[in-house]
Amino acid sequence: MTSAGRFAPSPSGELHVGNLRTAILAWLFARSTRRRFLLRVEDLDRARAGAEAVQLRDLAAVGVTWDGDVVRQTDRAALYAEAIDRLGQAGLTYECFCTRREIQEAPSAPHAPLGAYPGTCRDLEPAELEYKRSTRPAAIRLRADVREYTVQDVLHGAYTGAVDDFVLRRNDGVTAYNLAVVVDDAAQGIDQVVRGDDLLPSTPRQAYLASLLDIPVPEYVHVPLVVNRDGVRLAKRDGAVTLADLAQAGVAAHEVRDLLLESLGLPAGTLDRALPALDPARLPRKPWVWTGMDRLSAG
Repeated sequence: MTSAGRFAPSPSGELHVGNLRTAILAWLFARSTRRRFLLRVEDLDRARAGAEAVQLRDLAAVGVTWDGDVVRQTDRAALYAEAIDRLGQAGLTYECFCTRREIQEAPSAPHAPLGAYPGTCRDLEPAELEYKRSTRPAAIRLRADVREYTVQDVLHGAYTGAVDDFVLRRNDGVTAYNLAVVVDDAAQGIDQVVRGDDLLPSTPRQAYLASLLDIPVPEYVHVPLVVNRDGVRLAKRDGAVTLADLAQAGVAAHEVRDLLLESLGLPAGTLDRALPALDPARLPRKPWVWTGMDRLSAG
């Protein structure tokens, strides 16, 4: 299987300019390294009717193309179950019956990082385990044997982050993101992951899990987000931030694409025109502040 990059949106609504900027970067990184570029819809628990079609339309409108068919996580349950079974057979999982409130109120384990699961259900006695099984369904957690793990990132260098006994399958039966993304990337031959740097803190967990599953760790590129005037990650509430909103204000998709390319220090025009100018060493390292129609009218 040839190597690939990818973009993997959740179909919870329309893509905003921050999402589109990351998608453009993912496309540029993949194409500049002669990788395939794949599109995966991460629809395990955040799907809104019609959102996927709108997202695909908007990606195409700014010039993002992909190879092969779109893959959806809801079609891949058997792959996730197989991975969890493998970990379980190796003694690397356990059942957890804790509610979110119980986890928040539980004292942290000694030397555990802030917010880490305290291990309440890690070593239940058989009788207690049977009792808890009769009270509520269990989530499946990873039995981690490290507290931290280091990954290499093209833009951030070596990054060390906390690893705890994170959830692999929720108690409602839905596969957790940290497992699904690792399994999906491996199954699709994805060896380059370009995504927003808000996901960097969870990356050590994913790389550690990949090592347990004998999966090669991909090349990571965590890129700066687009933020509003207050420095907060851009969201729909910030006004005209989607292609549909901007179109109503008279701004065409190609104008948005050009603005996003210019924000990256790349030449405006088609993505193919910008491709030769991509130099990871020269990419911005700070978030880009979206000033909406002010920025567009100034251009």
